[in-house]
Amino acid sequence: MSLQAIYNKQPLVHCITNYVVANFTANGLLAVGASPVMADAIEEVGEMAAQANALLLNMGTLNERTIESMKKAGLSANMHNTPVVFDPVGVGATKFRAETAQQLLDLLKINVIRCNIGEMAALAGVNWASKGVDSGKGDIDVAVTAKKLANNYQCIVIVTGEQDVITDGIRVEFVEGGHEKVTKMTGSGCLLSAFCAAALANSKEPFDDLLTLLNEYKQASANSVATIGNFHTNFLNELENLAEGRK
Repeated sequence: MSLQAIYNKQPLVHCITNYVVANFTANGLLAVGASPVMADAIEEVGEMAAQANALLLNMGTLNERTIESMKKAGLSANMHNTPVVFDPVGVGATKFRAETAQQLLDLLKINVIRCNIGEMAALAGVNWASKGVDSGKGDIDVAVTAKKLANNYQCIVIVTGEQDVITDGIRVEFVEGGHEKVTKMTGSGCLLSAFCAAALANSKEPFDDLLTLLNEYKQASANSVATIGNFHTNFLNELENLAEGRK
């Protein structure tokens, strides 16, 4: 789904995300016409997920309270056939994160896993030298590993980096472009995960819609050339321009 299609549909996206990126994620969704709600209290997440058009589960800043909220929201979303996007931030960094990710994947029907290479490797059980929540370094066949992960969980897997990879376990596509400064901006991957959720809302062709989104996200990044302090603002402006059909 293009950013312009998201703008026209104005989906309600329920985000249980981390406090580092919550503001940026909400502003990014608003910039492309989506309606974000950032509720994470266990007393209301089930009800909120039932109302939403899509759900994002992001485990960037984990604690026991938000884990239970993610489980409850995810079950509610599954019950109402609401698409769920899972962003396993830093899954390879600690045992706690690895165990949490596995619990969520075992419990819930996940429609899309959006991750970096290190996170993909951790979920697939492949040796990789992760660096905290960053992707780290190593030698791996990304397409083959992503396909394995997609088949394991019967979902679409998106692995982002200098070259993005998207696969449903059979089809594989690659997306080039972007700008290196996006790696110096906190929350760009987390925002993309939220956009993936927005793109899945009422989508009839999820793979193709997500592929279009990845290309446009790279385009916005490439057009945001600026000093690092201005890149954040320029990026949101470019995303809004694409969503409103001005590019």
